[in-house]
Amino acid sequence: MSLNNQEAKTREELKKAKKEQTEGEVRVKQKRIRIRLIPIWLRLIIILALLFVSASAGAMVGYGVLGDGKPTDVFNKSTWTHVVDLVNKQK
Repeated sequence: MSLNNQEAKTREELKKAKKEQTEGEVRVKQKRIRIRLIPIWLRLIIILALLFVSASAGAMVGYGVLGDGKPTDVFNKSTWTHVVDLVNKQK
């Protein structure tokens, strides 16, 4: 019986020590300050720039490859006025 009693005490001590350790880790995590490599405002600018580049590339591929036109004609105002006229055409 004394062996089981000692094992029970040591298990309880182990659980108590583990609980104290996790509580200590929580305290350490609360005090820790996170330093970002890329600030949030810069991330937003990067995302907007990537959106613009991908939209431009998609329009160039769509107009140049699928539409058999010059890919750089996508950036002409006359191209877009023609597209708008086609979309808004009334019968």
